[in-house]
Amino acid sequence: MKLKGINTSLNLRFVEEKIPTRNGYGDELVTLGKNRNVMVLCADLTDSTRVAKFRDKHPLQFVEIGVAEQNLVTVASGLAAMGKIPFVSSYAMFCPGRCWEQIRTTICYNNSNVKVIGAHAGVSVGPDGATHQALEDIAIMRTLPNMIVVVPADYEQTKKATHAVAKYKGPAYMRFAREKTPQFTSKRTPFTIGKAQVLKQGHDVVIIGAGPVVYECLVAAEMLQKDGINAMVINSHTIKPLDTKTILAAAKKCSCVVTVEEAQIIGGLGGAVAEFLSEAYPTKMKRIGVNDHFGESGSPDQLLKKFGFDSKSIYTKVLHFCKKEKSKKK
Repeated sequence: MKLKGINTSLNLRFVEEKIPTRNGYGDELVTLGKNRNVMVLCADLTDSTRVAKFRDKHPLQFVEIGVAEQNLVTVASGLAAMGKIPFVSSYAMFCPGRCWEQIRTTICYNNSNVKVIGAHAGVSVGPDGATHQALEDIAIMRTLPNMIVVVPADYEQTKKATHAVAKYKGPAYMRFAREKTPQFTSKRTPFTIGKAQVLKQGHDVVIIGAGPVVYECLVAAEMLQKDGINAMVINSHTIKPLDTKTILAAAKKCSCVVTVEEAQIIGGLGGAVAEFLSEAYPTKMKRIGVNDHFGESGSPDQLLKKFGFDSKSIYTKVLHFCKKEKSKKK
């Protein structure tokens, strides 16, 4: 994909091969396992969460807890108290969904160095349906004191995020999707917790995304270019702490702000950006996400289109928003 205004300093590399972000987590864990303090705990989902490679390579650093998510995070907190760096892996709907109180009390309250990993987040989980499609996880985790929230955009970025989260001292939550998604960052693309990336420059509207939908935002920006709308695209891979400096600069440069996330817009990335800008620099804003609904069964492509996360849907919504705001100024 060729886009005008792409940030060359980020060494982006668009490739045809699609890889699940969860694979990046599993692959990086194997490398991290060289540090004997790194441990992985799972709730009977080793294959789905991609921790089977770690289990096979570092069996003495792996603990299978079974289907007991509340126990999963509590044991991890105990291990962290003994100097270990535990990663707990499950579906996001079950962890943090099923054990939020234990995360709050045993991990965050004690500022324990536990890494909570939520797989299979968003509607792109597909046919498993609403009960397995975590859409509220970003909102419930970013409200917790001491907890950071990271949502990497592709395979390579998930590897870097996993490494960064391991080095970070304190509670961390990272979520990723199930489905294979496009790759657009490279091994040379930098990653720093709390530092958003301006992927494409623009001045008419800024599109701020998190997770695999960031790629769809870039494609939508290319489509908008043909309509004379120069869109900036930001990858806000860290939702907490939010990169307020980058977002404020973008809001001042562009007349409109749009957020895109495969999650509930209440309390998620859109909520975080709206909360910040309402106090720092009130700006016309639109949030694209799941609007107070549950997910449903279907193929990933069908659901992404239905809920408006494909590039064409994002393009249409941003175009309508920009035209509406432009007409108000006349």
